[in-house]
Amino acid sequence: MTPLTCGDAKQSDLGSDWNRVRSTRDSSETAPCLLSAGQRRSRPYYFAEVRRPGEPSLVIPLAYKGNHSDSATSAEQPASASAHAEAVHIGRWSETPGLLFSTQLPTDGGTMTVHALQAPGSGGRSYPAEGREANLDAKPAQENVMSDIRPPTEGPVAPEPVRGRHVQPKDYAWFRGSPARTTAAGLMAFAGSGHATARHLTDRQGRKRFTGLEHAADMSIQDAAHVLFGNEYIGAGHVFRLNGPRVEAFSGMDEDVFRLLARGDVEEYRALVHASRHVRPRLTFDEDWGGPVSVHADGSVFALRLLPEQDRDAMPRLRGA
Repeated sequence: MTPLTCGDAKQSDLGSDWNRVRSTRDSSETAPCLLSAGQRRSRPYYFAEVRRPGEPSLVIPLAYKGNHSDSATSAEQPASASAHAEAVHIGRWSETPGLLFSTQLPTDGGTMTVHALQAPGSGGRSYPAEGREANLDAKPAQENVMSDIRPPTEGPVAPEPVRGRHVQPKDYAWFRGSPARTTAAGLMAFAGSGHATARHLTDRQGRKRFTGLEHAADMSIQDAAHVLFGNEYIGAGHVFRLNGPRVEAFSGMDEDVFRLLARGDVEEYRALVHASRHVRPRLTFDEDWGGPVSVHADGSVFALRLLPEQDRDAMPRLRGA
């Protein structure tokens, strides 16, 4: 493992309530959903996908730990986190890159420290197998793949397999589609569209959970549309209390992006997002909306504002995000 970064930040500098509410969305997916939902094995917490159209994606396992103790505890945590990151090999044995994190968050309001280790490697890329490209627009396939990790044979006797998951060339076509479809499902769930979420999942990933009646009492439903910064967004509205005042939240997707994913055009979505990745992101206060708005490169948006009848004196707490 190679030390990558070590960043410090005062807890008082971590932002206001807005920063605590806004969930970070990036090109990462939870490993249990992407791999084999329901199985109790050590595995990475997330996969980060680095991609460019026309080239094989680089998929990096991520694992992290946290503590409220000291640097000695932080120094030990990457060792235990490595068991999770190393539980998945993509391509050649022991060549998969990885990232490990340990976050030290003191309870006395002092300095938060993030330690990171990088494991370099030539693996992590799922090249087309036997000329077969993954069809990202096809219905997701529920397959039994990725047996235990098998070290290379160096003598007449093959070594015993190692507990874990091994994405081999025969699995590449399936594995290339998994991050794309899991990302699409997450975005549709973020926008509150259960049926659009279901079309990108297998039964093991919870597809049936999103195919029933969409009711506001038990889930977020796609029931709202707003114009933000001149663009139309479709999503779900929420109302809750934030330190007392009642707040309206809107989570959704750019209308064009939403339509693409709702009808299953994952390939076109990924091309569109890649082309607009430098111009779409935005984080600022929208006067017309009346609160802070965060737009991500993936087309998702999250916005907050006080309900109209609330005391406008509370607005600076939102504006300070």
